[in-house]
Amino acid sequence: MEYGVLPRSLVADLDGIEFLGSDRKPNSVQRVQKKRRVSAATVNFVLDTFLALAFLSVVFASCIVVFVFPSGPEAGGWMLWGLDYKGWSYVQVGCLGVFTLGVLLHLVLHWNWVCGYLANRASRRKGMPVVLDEGTRTLLGVGLLVGIVTLVGMLLGAAVIMLQSPGN
Repeated sequence: MEYGVLPRSLVADLDGIEFLGSDRKPNSVQRVQKKRRVSAATVNFVLDTFLALAFLSVVFASCIVVFVFPSGPEAGGWMLWGLDYKGWSYVQVGCLGVFTLGVLLHLVLHWNWVCGYLANRASRRKGMPVVLDEGTRTLLGVGLLVGIVTLVGMLLGAAVIMLQSPGN
């Protein structure tokens, strides 16, 4: 095929494309796009890289809050890169939230593996095969999520109730 004055890299990309209407020039045609699926390994790599960066950002912000700033009321007025102690605390909580969402996404993407592992362990204990269908796996996942949210809520509620003011 002759492409005229197109760059060499674009010509290499155009060689594998099927064009609709052979009488048209490549720059004015509609091409048939092949749907490309992203592999599970690529998704895992991207997610794991994201989790590593999120974890490192939580560690970094925590180190700034704990080791760089003076503690408690002494931190008033101190600034680092335009943020005071409260600002860095918000950065720390934000990074922790992003990391938590990444971990939840990781669990969702690997939930079949987790259920398969648990079923395999249960099979070994009982001495008979244990199979978890999709509905059971979904119920286990939702139940676990509800349980974790309930536990965190109860711990936060207990912390609010047990909080003591400086005069007590």
